Order: sequence, then structure tokens, then C-alpha cells
Amino acid sequence: MRIAVLKERAAGETRVAVSPDSAKKIIGLGHEVVIETGAGSASSFPDGQFTAAGAKIVGSAAEALAGADLLLKVRAPQPDELASLRKGAGVAALLNPYTDKALVDALAGQGVAALAMEFVPRITRAQAMDALSSQSNLAGYRAVIEAATLYGRGFPMMMTAAGTVAAAKCFIMGAGVAGLQAIATARRLGAVVTATDVRPAAKEQVASLGAKFIAVEDDEFKQAETAAGYAKAMSAEYQAKQAALVAEHIAKQDVVITTALIPGRAAPVLVTAAMVAAMKPGSVIVDLAAAQGGNCPLTKPDELVHTENGVTIAGFTNLPARLPADSSSLYAKNLLNLLPLLTDKETKAFAPHWDDEIIKGAMLTRDGAVIHPTFAPPPPAAPAPTA
Repeated sequence: MRIAVLKERAAGETRVAVSPDSAKKIIGLGHEVVIETGAGSASSFPDGQFTAAGAKIVGSAAEALAGADLLLKVRAPQPDELASLRKGAGVAALLNPYTDKALVDALAGQGVAALAMEFVPRITRAQAMDALSSQSNLAGYRAVIEAATLYGRGFPMMMTAAGTVAAAKCFIMGAGVAGLQAIATARRLGAVVTATDVRPAAKEQVASLGAKFIAVEDDEFKQAETAAGYAKAMSAEYQAKQAALVAEHIAKQDVVITTALIPGRAAPVLVTAAMVAAMKPGSVIVDLAAAQGGNCPLTKPDELVHTENGVTIAGFTNLPARLPADSSSLYAKNLLNLLPLLTDKETKAFAPHWDDEIIKGAMLTRDGAVIHPTFAPPPPAAPAPTA
């Protein structure tokens, strides 16, 4: 199988889909890896490292895609890239299908088998392929580093001859993969950390990392998790009670990091403008949901907002790209672990295991049709019965 890897063209994207280490392992499995020149430069993977791993470097995306059986990318292919793929080839990338339905139709129109890495099911056997988790983990870490940079004081308590510096109070909203890593990182930096989440299972996880859990723990809270492990949308009554508790707590915080996202929906508002107005001058909010509208209505994607009362709100939309070497390495391993499910074991040809639950959960298009149940057109209505 000929596998193409391209330089990412999305604004601000520094990651690459294959690392030199994963390229070597893919080649060891009997495949050919063709990489567009400069694809790994922003991730500190120069062409020479890929060449040493056995990959072939070519001068353009068109050359890399010529005859390719599978395209591996971080972000969705551009129109010209997609047009260069042959019918029946495969694409694996973070396709963002909820907000780019036109792309889903274009993938089907090109006749490619398109796999959305963000749709890999969150089941035990797919953990090593879970790109959302690998990238969110680094996003949570980087969110705290960005917050510490923007915050005008130290994070840990420091006792000096000139006096004592109080530890920063850091509040993490959402204790999923990103949130838990943010908790751990803020704790390592010496902050006093509290956290909240609507999922009951999060309470024990938060406590295990040494943070205090903040939530309204009523009957609705005890049933606030989907079978897939995501937070459910909460009732207006619960949201009001939780908002009152959070408003009181947030006014005392120095750093707030919000991480709440529900797939396919706008980000829920967790920090209102009134809450921001009650925060102390010099406080920082890092909103990881900025790309989907933000957990704070004052957030602006990829901008720093400075409020009248001295609060800084950071709306980073791609924190993993601020750690490109590690983000690329982990994402490349996710793809490497997925590869056996896209390959015929004997012939090494591109042959997705269509009956496998991981492929079923992540594949968007096949043979010119949209097959994912979320995006596939509804079946035609049954004819009305005749008299």
C-alpha cells in the first residue's frame, strides 16, 4: 500500500500525521510511505529524518498523492488535495464533520473511504487509536502553561525573606481528558486546584489528583453521563443551581480553565459575563472550547480579550499545535495503531475491515455514499398503503 503524507495547510497547523518513528514502523509492515517535502518541519521532523526512516520525499502534494492508496493527515484535505485522490482510496484525518458537512459530501463525491479520527469509538480496544484523547491530553497541559504565562503572579506558594507569595487558585471546569491533565499540571506547578464536572465518575478522578470537587450533587447529577462517557446536556434547573455555586466560587479564583464540549453542539456557557465581572483584576480564563463558540460568551477565537475589570480571556483553538513535536508523535501512533484495521493482512492492500466496530464507528464515506448514521441521508419514506 502506498501511503501519502502531506504538509498541513490549515492556518496555524504545525502538526504532521506521521513521525519518523511511525514511518519506519509502517515501512516495516510492508508499506510505502511518500511524504511531501517540509511536511514535518514545523514539528521538528526535517526531511532527513524521514529519509533515514526509509520514507520517500517528494516535491509537491500532487506527487505524493499520485497513485496513493491511503492519505494520512491531521486536518481535512484541501479541495485540490481531495481532487488528486483516486476513487477507492482512503483518507484518515481529523475531519471535523459536524461543522463541515460540505466536506463530507465532497469526500463521498470523490468516492473515497474517509475515516474521521475524532469518531474512533471510546472503547477499551480502541484506546491506542483515540486521537481525541491523545490531543486533548496535551491541550490540557498546554492550557495551564498558557495560563501561567498570562497570569502576572507565581503559581506556587513561595516563602521568601521579603514575604510570602500566596499560591494561585486554579479552577478547572470539565474533568475529561483535557481537564484531568490540566488539574495534574496545575497541581505540579503548586496551585490550589478545584474542579467541576457534571459526570459523577469525575468526582473520584478529581480527588485522586489532589483537587477539590465542586458541584451540585443532586439526583440529576448522578445520572449525567452517556454510555459513551460524555457529559449529558443538563436541565435548565440544574444549570441554574450549578451556575449559582460556580458564580460564588469563581469570584475567588485566579485562573479558570474551561474544557466543556458536547460533540456536534455549540459549547455550553459555563462562565457568564457577570461571573467574569466578579473576578479579580489579573485573573485569567483559558477557554478550550473557543472553536465551538466558547464556554464564555466573551471569548474570541485565537484572541486575547482584556476586560474592563482586568481579566484576560484566552481563546486558543488549537493548543496541541503549540506542542507540535509531541502532538504529532502521539497522533502518528494513533494512526499506526489503526493501520491494521485498514489493511489486508496477506496482501498489504488498502482493505478496511468493514465489520469491525471501530471502522463502523469512524468511517464517514464509502463507495460514493455517506455511510455514517449521523450524516447519512434518511431512507426514503415507505409508500402510503393503497385502499
